[in-house]
Amino acid sequence: MLKLNNQTDFYKGKVRDVYTIKGQYLAMVVSDRISAFDVVLPRPIPYKGQVLNQIAAANLEATKDIVPNWVIDGNALPNVTVGKKCETFPVEMVIRGNLSGHAWRTYKTGERMLCGVKMPDGLKENDFFPEPIITPSTKAHEGHDEDISREEIISKGIISEAEYKELERITKALFERGREMAKERGLILVDTKYEFGKIDGQIYLIDEIHTPDSSRYFYADTYDRLQEEGQAQRQLSKEFVREWLMDNGFQGKEGQEIPEMTDQKVAEISERYIELYEKITGKPFVKINMTEAEIEAEVNRIIAQL
Repeated sequence: MLKLNNQTDFYKGKVRDVYTIKGQYLAMVVSDRISAFDVVLPRPIPYKGQVLNQIAAANLEATKDIVPNWVIDGNALPNVTVGKKCETFPVEMVIRGNLSGHAWRTYKTGERMLCGVKMPDGLKENDFFPEPIITPSTKAHEGHDEDISREEIISKGIISEAEYKELERITKALFERGREMAKERGLILVDTKYEFGKIDGQIYLIDEIHTPDSSRYFYADTYDRLQEEGQAQRQLSKEFVREWLMDNGFQGKEGQEIPEMTDQKVAEISERYIELYEKITGKPFVKINMTEAEIEAEVNRIIAQL
């Protein structure tokens, strides 16, 4: 745990440690912890925090013309971002361009409604929706996030109708930008989630964006062939971790044991994350190793300038 000047609060999440500074700034440490099925796995993954933090920083910079974001300094440290503390909207804006993941699991049961949105008949797994759909979820600090509809969010007063409409507009614009950027890298941005907050009535994009932990990507060059053949799509996401866990009998359910994470498995997952970084950004990954004392000193230097 870091010792930061003017610290007023601390929150330890599944994979992030968030320090509140002066009551109005945040220092978000993206750790090497890894979670799946809402469970933190027993061993950290080297460089995972750096991968996610640097992908998020690049994508936040590339979308700030669409909506302001919370970042003040996201480049000084490999796995720490310093930014503004926002009043967080208590929902995650999940947007889906393809029938994949949770949407597909719902669809194949015969159900056609997801978060109050009707999904069309006649689709196969991973097909494109005619238009991207927004399927929000409540944001849980512990346990599972839960699906919720637009109508419930507004009727329960969780978010005002005017603000929710603005979040929908921004979500669609961000997803369109993300798709354009992914296409340049030979990828398809399949689905993702965005989180928002506000300061003095101004909406800000917060947390991470378009990372392999918050998003699913397919490889574009093989998409059509694999769909025609009815095969699984090649994915660029942390789905490979979930698949390994499921293959070894773990889905986060009570009584199930997490499979052993050997040194070889940890190294393999680390290399996959680095591969994700290089594919998404188009840049070689440079491993940066800093001690906790060095990180602490650099964050305190940034804080002193706020």
